[in-house]
Amino acid sequence: MNSKKVVITGGPGTGKTTIINHLKALGLLCYDEISRQITLKARKDGIDQLFLTKPLLFSKKLLEGRIRQFKAATDESEPVVFLDRGIPDVLAYMDYIGDTYPKDFTKACNDYSYDYVFVLAPWQDIFTSDNERYENFEQAIDIHEHLLQTYTRFGYKLIDVPFGSVEHRTHFILKTLNIQ
Repeated sequence: MNSKKVVITGGPGTGKTTIINHLKALGLLCYDEISRQITLKARKDGIDQLFLTKPLLFSKKLLEGRIRQFKAATDESEPVVFLDRGIPDVLAYMDYIGDTYPKDFTKACNDYSYDYVFVLAPWQDIFTSDNERYENFEQAIDIHEHLLQTYTRFGYKLIDVPFGSVEHRTHFILKTLNIQ
């Protein structure tokens, strides 16, 4: 089956994972963000912040993982699969830090297209930092702008998710997709 692939994206601390977890609780198929897994594995290997010390290596691992998620989502039997971030997020973050990346990063964005992209804007009221999220709120705003530019560059029509409770935001997404 060719499941619809729906990306939930936005800068750090915008509520993506909370929405993904709520969608899971509703019985919908969701793929988790993988950057924390990569960061935690690097810490076990003795690298405290892989993204900061070796951004290209981190991004290559992230790109590979997101491509695996995309392919797995395509083969799911569920009609819709939600993904916490997409392949273009990798490029947006590399652009944010001002680093270059190989052409295969851009090729991956052209080769693997999502059906819908929902964007969560920075929201000061819910923003928090932690050991894996080192950015402050101003940086989150800048990252958000890079995400918008990158997804737009690859031809996506972005759907802005309004602020509100997790239930309200999830309802908006499901209603937009005609799921409910």
